[in-house]
Amino acid sequence: MTCGCAPRTLGGSSQSNLILSPEISSLGGFMEIAEAQEFLRTNHHGVLVARKRDGSLQMTLVSPVIGADGRVTITARDNTYKVKNIRRNPQVSLLVYGEKFNGSNYIQIDGNAEVLPHPQAMDIVLNWHRQIRGEPASWDEVRKKTLAEGRIAIRVTIEKVGPQNRTRGS
Repeated sequence: MTCGCAPRTLGGSSQSNLILSPEISSLGGFMEIAEAQEFLRTNHHGVLVARKRDGSLQMTLVSPVIGADGRVTITARDNTYKVKNIRRNPQVSLLVYGEKFNGSNYIQIDGNAEVLPHPQAMDIVLNWHRQIRGEPASWDEVRKKTLAEGRIAIRVTIEKVGPQNRTRGS
């Protein structure tokens, strides 16, 4: 059941990290940030939404992972529009879905993004690589390619999550 309604934050300081999804709340449930983080451990297909200078939306396909610190990590080349837009306005949204575009579970994440240049980004990019592509034959080659491409890290602190249709398989 999809209603197209926006998720809403539960009141009270002890539950400030809980978000009601319209689909889930109608069943008496809610989604916690920890559930979104767990979803990201095995689901790496996503769409990042950032804001352009004029306020319109800029969307791009990404491969998000969850870092050990609980933040979402994506990588990008430093000269892309998404990086420029995030530097100007760090508020972003992510739609993350399972292996199948149609019929998978999905979540929406809203949060604050941080662009990390090198040398700070290298270990984060390598961790992203490990989660998305596995262990390479040569980490030195991955490091060289990362620098040659100008690939940096973007970390998103999750502020809100929802909705997720739990009735479908992922």
